[in-house]
Amino acid sequence: MRLALLFLLLLLCPQSAGAQSAGTFQTSAAEAILVDVDSGTVLFEKNADKLFAPASMSKIMTLELLFKKLKAGEISLDTEFPVSLHAWKTGGAPSRTTAMFIPLNQTAKVSDLIQGITVQNGNDACIAVAEGLSGSEDGFAQAMTEEARALGLEKSTFGNASGLPNPANQMTARELAKLSVHVIKEYPTYYSYFGQKEFKYRTHDFKNLNPLLNAAIPADGLKIGFAEGAGYGITASSVKDGRRLVAVMNGFESERERREDTLKFLNWGFVNFKAFKVFAKDETVGEARVWGGQKWSVPLKTKSDAMILLPVNAKDHRIKAQVVYLGPLKPPVKEGDRVGEVRITSEANGTSNSVPLYAAADLEPGGMVSKGIDSVLLGVNTYVSQAVTKLLKKPPQPAAAATPALSKPSS
Repeated sequence: MRLALLFLLLLLCPQSAGAQSAGTFQTSAAEAILVDVDSGTVLFEKNADKLFAPASMSKIMTLELLFKKLKAGEISLDTEFPVSLHAWKTGGAPSRTTAMFIPLNQTAKVSDLIQGITVQNGNDACIAVAEGLSGSEDGFAQAMTEEARALGLEKSTFGNASGLPNPANQMTARELAKLSVHVIKEYPTYYSYFGQKEFKYRTHDFKNLNPLLNAAIPADGLKIGFAEGAGYGITASSVKDGRRLVAVMNGFESERERREDTLKFLNWGFVNFKAFKVFAKDETVGEARVWGGQKWSVPLKTKSDAMILLPVNAKDHRIKAQVVYLGPLKPPVKEGDRVGEVRITSEANGTSNSVPLYAAADLEPGGMVSKGIDSVLLGVNTYVSQAVTKLLKKPPQPAAAATPALSKPSS
């Protein structure tokens, strides 16, 4: 049973009777989400958990699996994969889809295949990667779904490596954003391929299809997509003044609408919000109840600053922080064990963030008496949630969240 310890952090600032300066973003996209990468704050969401056909945006998962193999040293950028009849016919020249145009029965280096996917959106390159890593595209699609679950993407499913029409290709805006943040943080060297503006391959000179790479607020990745019935979509990331945002938007009726609305979306996020620190690194945030331990509870702390983004001119800084864990815990509990998370939400504008919580001390099992008392008390209380009000004398302190520079991949 889930036990929650609620902290209502009522920050003593003047209440604002009017609307916040950030306002509410308006978009014609059917599904959308905007996430601040460093703080994890969700700045805006609309139907973010609704499944839709992601089309070529699903190629981010294809590349995630490829990057994972590269990072593990199981393959290298010079590894070569063959282009089968299936890859050539389904995703190559005969398919009349976006292709890298690798000749039938030829091989291509992994470095070229990555560029063929990130720059040209090549479906033949995706299938070659799938067959090279898993032996078949069907087997790779299953691996994509399994990897999604391992990354905490609970809804996403995949039927192929390219995103070409397949009823099994289903993702949500929230999970596309989560996957993108993972790729950005876990594979910074390989992520740089997304921002490459052109790719010369054989007799071809491909230009990156991402419409935001040269925009006023330039993106440095990730993918665009289009599917009949789902419309035009985009997953994009951009950095400004040390802050990185990831935007996912889908369901537009035209390419122009997709480009213009995404630019407005990113600009809105950069202009209207700034980062605030709610809990400092290693600060004790709360405690978790322990059954049969030497003590009744163990303190919980963060391993990094717990941040949230708030409107730049907001006068109402009311924050709700909820400590959530599966309890009661059972000893032994070791310092550093991940126990749960703290969920931080702005009551004024709804921005939110979740930060992992860890045990701040060791706790060994107690004697039979303490176990007996706990059994009686816990049986009576049935894990009743507790609420505590904490008054802070000042609003959360602004904090500049730095984004590490992304290194350029070697060929």
